[in-house]
Amino acid sequence: MSEEEHDQDGQGQGGQDQSEQEFGKAAHNRIDFVEFPAPDREALRQAQEFYTRTFGWRYQKWGEDYIDTADSGVGSGLASDEPTSAPLAVVYVVDLEHMREEVERNGGVIVRDIFSFPGGRRFHFKDPAGNELAAWSE
Repeated sequence: MSEEEHDQDGQGQGGQDQSEQEFGKAAHNRIDFVEFPAPDREALRQAQEFYTRTFGWRYQKWGEDYIDTADSGVGSGLASDEPTSAPLAVVYVVDLEHMREEVERNGGVIVRDIFSFPGGRRFHFKDPAGNELAAWSE
């Protein structure tokens, strides 16, 4: 999509309610992933073991410093390579470059510019209250 779509009903692209969409399918302008920081690889391993034993979540390994799961309801991951100071909400967007411009235009601050990762590209930003989030796209 080359231009941003905003619906009057506030439900996002095409007015679809989240419950009408397939589980696991990314919806435009919706948080669909939460990334939890781990200070190092050992802490990442321990957190994985905790969530697996406690909730039965199975993880996909993406190198030594990152794992993720779809078993947690909303997708989630654990990162030790460049951990944030708090859990990171990640918003799916259709047009990453346009959203980067919108974030800045509306008072957000880019804290990590667009980069690639297995599965797509993303950038990190802080909202005017200082909360760090990320936006991603395929």
